[in-house]
Amino acid sequence: MIAVLTGDVVNSKIENAEVWLQTLKSTLELYGKTPRDWEVFRGDSFQLVVSKEKAILASIHIKSAIKQFEDLDVRIGIGLGKQNYKSNQITESNGPAFVRSGESFDTLKKQQMILKSDNKTFDDTINLMLCLSLLTADRWSPTVAKIIKLSIENPNLKQKDRADKLNKSQSSISEALKRGGFDEMMMMNNYYKNRVAELC
Repeated sequence: MIAVLTGDVVNSKIENAEVWLQTLKSTLELYGKTPRDWEVFRGDSFQLVVSKEKAILASIHIKSAIKQFEDLDVRIGIGLGKQNYKSNQITESNGPAFVRSGESFDTLKKQQMILKSDNKTFDDTINLMLCLSLLTADRWSPTVAKIIKLSIENPNLKQKDRADKLNKSQSSISEALKRGGFDEMMMMNNYYKNRVAELC
């Protein structure tokens, strides 16, 4: 079982693409190589394949990368399932995971992140958790998003080192993570990883 993330950048026309596109690509690069594992297409759309365990964290990570830019956001449809055909180009690969990712993306309206697997009970639980977490994440300021992105990319970095890296005080880093609901989102991610391991 794999996870496929299909998404696009909300309000992409507001900002010059040069400003945010490189950040999106460098974030996707942390999960694999293009065009086999990820690809940006139609200017502001993207697709990424990750292991099933990484689906939620990768989605939060991508959101934090794009929310660094004022007025920008992302919509992501997550699909879990098999990969029937693996091409050297992700957009040519197929299987239930790709179909479900596309279906999830097509249902996105007010909620900007939805997951679909072949287990409705699992989906309902995770989507409720995503819905609640997005009440906070949708309101991240660029500063909070930047600190959350750094924290996801450097999970073992001490608070002091995070503060030094961003030239901020430890208290401001701590406050931003609290305001951004970082600990709660990591709890959600851990719950997801434990439950998805049972789906096989």
